[in-house]
Amino acid sequence: MLDVAIIGLGPVGATLANLLGKLGLSVAAFDRATEIFPLPRAVHFDGETMRVFQEAGITPQLLDYCHVSPGMKFVDPNGKLLVDWPRPMEVGSQGWHPSYRFHQPDLERLLRERLHDRRGVQVKLGCDVYAVDEHDTHLTLRYEDVCNGRLASLDARYVVGCDGARSLVRRLIGSELEDLGLHEKWLVFDAILKGPWPRSLGDFSIQFCNPRRPATYVRGVGNRRRWEIMLMPGDNVAEISRPENIWPLVESWISPDEADIERGAVYTFHSVIAQNWRKGRMLLAGDAAHQTPPFLGQGMCAGVRDAANLAWKLQAVVSGRCASSLLDTYQAERHPHVAEYIRLAVRLGRLIQATDGAQVQERDQQFAQGPELLRSITPALGASALNDAQGGAGTLSWQPLLRDGSYMDDKVGMNFYVVAQPGLIDDELKAACTAAVMKPVLVPANEPAIADWLDALGAGMVVVRPDRYLLGTANTPQELRRLWSRLG
Repeated sequence: MLDVAIIGLGPVGATLANLLGKLGLSVAAFDRATEIFPLPRAVHFDGETMRVFQEAGITPQLLDYCHVSPGMKFVDPNGKLLVDWPRPMEVGSQGWHPSYRFHQPDLERLLRERLHDRRGVQVKLGCDVYAVDEHDTHLTLRYEDVCNGRLASLDARYVVGCDGARSLVRRLIGSELEDLGLHEKWLVFDAILKGPWPRSLGDFSIQFCNPRRPATYVRGVGNRRRWEIMLMPGDNVAEISRPENIWPLVESWISPDEADIERGAVYTFHSVIAQNWRKGRMLLAGDAAHQTPPFLGQGMCAGVRDAANLAWKLQAVVSGRCASSLLDTYQAERHPHVAEYIRLAVRLGRLIQATDGAQVQERDQQFAQGPELLRSITPALGASALNDAQGGAGTLSWQPLLRDGSYMDDKVGMNFYVVAQPGLIDDELKAACTAAVMKPVLVPANEPAIADWLDALGAGMVVVRPDRYLLGTANTPQELRRLWSRLG
């Protein structure tokens, strides 16, 4: 019997499989397709997401396929700048740049290649899971090999549905979707430049807040460029993605002489969250659990955060260190976190999609706030048995770069760790760490970057979870023990 079966091997499923494999769990990862989908889909991720990919072991290769994004601009129909939202071009507190552009097939290929090195991970491509039978101690997955029609089954202690918006696992859980209020059809047009582009729009993403037809421009990696164009009343949904209908929509920016169409497709941008992410031994992650409009570029990022949150909890439960109730904290933490991102994306989308006079007036009033409208997009994890409002619990940790050029996360591994001022490290503190259920790594704050982090927190010690969120801060071994008690 395997520890975990993952249904769906897109970026979220492949990230989760890598993390679970790194933690020593036995895993089977299923995908109905036999090959990676070759066309672009997600195009952005942030520094926190890159930090998870660092944990998965793919960042040295991934950097070759990324472009650092300088941010986003919002302009009116006359080209007047409404809001400038630059992203720092320096490495941030996560140890990575705040914003990256990428080509999804490259990312998926690297994640799958890394899985070849995970001794306990089986990859089952071309295998369509059609049923999951529940038992007291495990689940049985029934699946079909789509290449030859053979039926087979596999037992696993837990199943995670990373199987997208039409998730089988979500239906088996019986979880309905909560509607957060935005459902609009947009044409997504991906182009590959043929050569120099004299009318280049630059490296910034641009939101064209044009009431006649809102649109978005995204500078991709290499010679890839994307336009997202809102469909308007009277548009023929079945015909608008044909090349002869796409080019007139973008003629003010680019022509067929300058680029080839890689893909044109109509998408409905949804804003929904599943009401229940867990039923017994079945769980949801990624688009199976939530879907967001793309205006903040956080769709895939949210799913990768799911994987990081869930991986260590599954390992803690499967290993017997923690009770299965620890898995209830997964939705308790992730649901409000992702909901806050989706609500801001919906709010921003409504401003971008303003098409009548009253909406445009509201847009101008909102954008008068400037970048302040967009600066509050780093929510803490939601309250749960692990996180409360005390000691910074639920906020994202820093990743100090060490004097030898290495990263803190690589030093501590995918473990809990305690960073402490050297003067606080004594036999009592070491005993508290040794007695802790999750056996944390003890790190003295004997480097400037680490000491600066503790000073910023105003604490003598900080406890960091394997997903790099703070369990809390402490100043004495007794306070440290109280933090460990939250894990049961």
